[in-house]
Amino acid sequence: MFKKILIANRGEIAVRVMQTCKRLGIGTVAVYSDPDFRSLHVAQADEAVPLGGARPTESYLNKEKILKVAQDTGCQAIHPGYGFLSENAAFADRVTAAGITFIGPSGPVIARLGDKIASKQLAIQAGVPTVPGHVKALSSYAEAQAVAAEVGYPILLKPAAGGGGKGMRTVERPEDLASALKVCQQETLKAFGDDTIFIERYITAPRHIEIQVMADAHGNAIYLGERECSIQRRYQKIIEESPSVALDAESRARMGEMACRLAREAGYVNAGTVEFIFDHDRQFYFLEMNTRLQVEHPVTEMVTGLDLVELQLRVADGDPLPLAQEDVQRNGWAFEARVCAEDTERNFVPSVGLVTRYAEPAGERIRVDSGVRAGSTVHVFYDSMLAKVITWGADREEARLKMVDALNGYHIEGVKTNVDFANRVICHPAFIAGDLSTGFIDQHLSDGAEKIPAPVKAVHPMVITATLIYHLRENLIHDSLLPLRAQVGASTTAKRQYTYVTKSDKSVFKVEIEAREGQNQWHIRIDDTVYETETPPMEYYRRRLKLTIDGANHYFRLYYSGNFIEVAYCGMVNRFEIYTPKEWRLAQFMPAPTAKAFDNLLRCPMPGLVVEVNVQPGDRVFKGQPLLSIESMKMETAVASPVDGVVDAVRVTAGETVDTGAELISFQ
Repeated sequence: MFKKILIANRGEIAVRVMQTCKRLGIGTVAVYSDPDFRSLHVAQADEAVPLGGARPTESYLNKEKILKVAQDTGCQAIHPGYGFLSENAAFADRVTAAGITFIGPSGPVIARLGDKIASKQLAIQAGVPTVPGHVKALSSYAEAQAVAAEVGYPILLKPAAGGGGKGMRTVERPEDLASALKVCQQETLKAFGDDTIFIERYITAPRHIEIQVMADAHGNAIYLGERECSIQRRYQKIIEESPSVALDAESRARMGEMACRLAREAGYVNAGTVEFIFDHDRQFYFLEMNTRLQVEHPVTEMVTGLDLVELQLRVADGDPLPLAQEDVQRNGWAFEARVCAEDTERNFVPSVGLVTRYAEPAGERIRVDSGVRAGSTVHVFYDSMLAKVITWGADREEARLKMVDALNGYHIEGVKTNVDFANRVICHPAFIAGDLSTGFIDQHLSDGAEKIPAPVKAVHPMVITATLIYHLRENLIHDSLLPLRAQVGASTTAKRQYTYVTKSDKSVFKVEIEAREGQNQWHIRIDDTVYETETPPMEYYRRRLKLTIDGANHYFRLYYSGNFIEVAYCGMVNRFEIYTPKEWRLAQFMPAPTAKAFDNLLRCPMPGLVVEVNVQPGDRVFKGQPLLSIESMKMETAVASPVDGVVDAVRVTAGETVDTGAELISFQ
């Protein structure tokens, strides 16, 4: 086995690879950019070498620098993780030519499978079903018209290079084809240096199911079950699970055998993932093959009990696979939720800054793969993913409920995250029923919130939490004043019943709290519903809380802001203010807040790099018209005009770095 390897990546995947290496006694070398000098992967490596720079091209995408570090530190192998250089055929070739093992497939195999057209042709050769379409690059708009008419609308325009949804567009009507094709070519050229586009039929509301394969250099290939990755936004996965409720034993075996057949046809070695789309008629079609370890590999590890990184290392070292297909055992169910630094209330714009508080969920069958801790800095230069939460259960519902509790208890402050959005998906009735498709979020959620609001009683556990916290705060003050009251002759008899008015947005609840016999026992009435509640011994400033309500445990995350208590629970985030009945009568006469007037400025919605400015002073613009684009966390976002008007001044230029709130454009 290797004595030392270099991990050519950062964040949670670098930390994940190190964990297996330490267990196997393999030394690790981390590389890092200037902004990452205090990162978790740097601290946990045996050695860490700076690459310099901040942008990926100066560091994690710089082949020459990384290869030199591997040579200088005496590494025998390089693990690329995922992203960055993990599917770069030229890098794999250079590593091999330098006498160092690349932990992944060979350069030629990466190149062939990384080209979507070539990989589709390979799948056809292997007898794997593919989506109907045109398996050749489009040479002109006229050819695109003819192919689209033959395939039938709606169609999907796809880039031959790259992935992650860049350069992909769905076209519903012939009149939209020209503009969509132009945008696709521009986007894929900018992202991958290649504007090759091809056409497939668009499968409406499919499920996205992938098969994990492992293959060695001795001709063995096995599949380790499937993962369902249908919950996506902008083609980026959010929730993954294994197994899939859509597959039975027969379809699972067919898809697994097809995936292994494709791997053998390609001469594949190491870990890989064959992705399929699965339609309502239970037909599956090859989508692509990812030639690396996947972000969602932990759900496969949880249900098989295997360490995929260890298998990668052993196969790369020349060992045959230690198990045959009949040895693969799958047990129970697992979920994974990706935790990303993004503001779900502002159309998922990236969020950057210092992680000021950080507390991971803990418990049996809960796993967190994280690349951050308190004190970590989240930068604009890299992907928004901070961590992954993985849970296991004997069945789907047990695993799902563990995930709900885990996300309820995951506390991150300093940057906005999608933790509550992911939990909202997990708690949605359609998700619970297993009614999934790649259009799930568009169908069921709008601007990060459910299109159909949760019933009022679903908020009751949050009302109990906020009111109890307020009550305990007040009681703490009351108890501290008892000696003083005794001196002046005031009553020191503790009350046992209290009434509050708890307000959240437009909802108002009458809450009656009665302390029961015994420590931390409460009889709580909300309007006409009674709850028996037990609290742990707790302080009024606690930020993560477990309450037992009517015999069931519930987990909450709390934030405090002046007189307000914000409670996060099962994907809902509500801000509460609590009054005594007398205070509430007075509060109703307070003037309502007024909306801020528009100040004739377009301000930056996120930190990032200005890529392109599309207007100049004197141009007439219309509300919703894209005026410039900003790149942040590997994602390019068009910034639209907030008004109909005339541009007065453009205050930024392409290539300039901007912060949230910076003035971009002013209007006359």
